Amino acid sequence: MIDETAEEIREMRTHSSSVVAVKAARALEALLDSDYPTVAAYVRALERNSTALRRANPSHASLVTTQREVVSRVRDADPASIPEAQEVTAAAIDDVVARVNMGKHDAAAATAEHITDGQTLLTHDYSSTVLEAIELAAQDGAHLDVFVTEARPRHLGRKTVRALAQLDRVAPTLIVDGAAGHVLDDCDRVLLGMDCIMADTYYNRVGTYPIVAAAADAGTPVTVAGSAAKLVADGFQFTNDFRDTSEVIREPPAGFTVENPAYDATPTRLLDAVVTEDGRRTEFPLES
Repeated sequence: MIDETAEEIREMRTHSSSVVAVKAARALEALLDSDYPTVAAYVRALERNSTALRRANPSHASLVTTQREVVSRVRDADPASIPEAQEVTAAAIDDVVARVNMGKHDAAAATAEHITDGQTLLTHDYSSTVLEAIELAAQDGAHLDVFVTEARPRHLGRKTVRALAQLDRVAPTLIVDGAAGHVLDDCDRVLLGMDCIMADTYYNRVGTYPIVAAAADAGTPVTVAGSAAKLVADGFQFTNDFRDTSEVIREPPAGFTVENPAYDATPTRLLDAVVTEDGRRTEFPLES
């Protein structure tokens, strides 16, 4: 299960960073039913498998921090037996999963409070927090028009627009991300998820920076939504992921090179607000 989950994360078959963190944490439960000769052997197996999951996408802050927490909890407990070590592991997994899920839900609920009836929104890529926020606002009676920009790699905007199309009172439109400037004057707000925010830099799916920069020029406010666990400080170094070039061009490049970065960096000074389960923040840089 752990190898399969790592491969799923590596291939981006799971898109939301919060969902990735939860799946990776749950994957470690495969170790709870296995036999080990010693406690030390169990801890080594936990560390090795957790490292494999983190390396599947080292740019996901919530994946990295939750995996580190599970391993640290077991190490710090200094268990006297394998059953005790597995019990500590199970409790740590349950705790981080509950915190991620609750943080995501509460962040979505807090974001929905700032979405009003009749608004036109623009969102990029795929964010489970943004989707839930829009759904909650619509359930509360808001009628919304939503532009969804396509995103490389994996054309994830398609997944977002299909989900929005299932919601009552939401009228979604899919556009390529390069067309964002064409519609921003018609938008009341840009609403985005996040991979993470570190001090004065906001990391998200590639294509985010030009959309946010265009929104700043157009005077369209930008709100970023996500759990507070994605506001990170020490202990995490963002590493971009460069995807296979076949996602950009199918035939082998001849006489030119191809790059396919998965994320870009946006200055937080271009954002109007960041909403987490802890509330709405409008002063930057942010501290976790």
